[in-house]
Amino acid sequence: MSGHAVKHDYHLVDPSPWPFVGSLGAFLLAVGAVGNMKGLVEAEHTLNFMYGAGQFGGLYLGFGIVILTMIGWWADVIKESHAGDHTPVVDLGLRYGMILFIASEVMFFVAWFWSYFEYAIFYDVRLDPALAVWPPAGVETFDPWHIPLMNTLVLLLSGTTVTWAHHALQHGDRKGAKMGLLFTVLLGMLFTTLQIVEYQEAEFAFSMADGGNLYGSTFFMATGFHGAHVLIGTIFLAVCLIRLMAGQMTPKKHFGLEAAAWYWHFVDVVWLFLFTFVYVIYQ
Repeated sequence: MSGHAVKHDYHLVDPSPWPFVGSLGAFLLAVGAVGNMKGLVEAEHTLNFMYGAGQFGGLYLGFGIVILTMIGWWADVIKESHAGDHTPVVDLGLRYGMILFIASEVMFFVAWFWSYFEYAIFYDVRLDPALAVWPPAGVETFDPWHIPLMNTLVLLLSGTTVTWAHHALQHGDRKGAKMGLLFTVLLGMLFTTLQIVEYQEAEFAFSMADGGNLYGSTFFMATGFHGAHVLIGTIFLAVCLIRLMAGQMTPKKHFGLEAAAWYWHFVDVVWLFLFTFVYVIYQ
């Protein structure tokens, strides 16, 4: 336990409210999502602003609790590290945990690529004549050598800057680490901005209710979830930059930055697959 003498290399955590609070937040987020999409109460109900169709109150509540859990739980992990609880064995466990998390994220994107390839390769067996070709008739796809190429270059460059930051910190160059992280965060923000512009210029819709089709739904789900991961990674790196500026992290103790760098490289690789297959080959 924190602050207690122990005779082993493992860290037995103190009682924490965050597992319960996080579970509650996830449950409320799910209920809020169902309410937003399907409507759990009538329009005249007192809680319509929370769980009525098209309402975001329940989503905001659940999402806020989840964010609070992330901040509080990770803050406790940082405190444990400062208290000396992260022994080499615990540190190795944290690395295994991040590796398994990224592996689960790989499978998450495999599902979207599987869906896209299924539609793109076997389009000729669709019953709907409009889907007898891929992309479907009437869909005007993006020019891959415009904004998509710019975003590819942005992410590739950001991969080099985050590696620069990590390498600099390993060699005690805190100024170089801060500069590398700052450039990476700015490049992540630039990617998100360009993707917003791209979505605004899209000539196809997401849902069939708006005139969309399978192409629009698979395109926006795959690229949209990747964009969400870029946003999360940018926040992850921004927190590392704030911690670095606060004097935290050392050449020997900086797993937070390592984990953020791994996550960012994963996001880079996913985008390369998206650019190659979604934008270039099956356009």
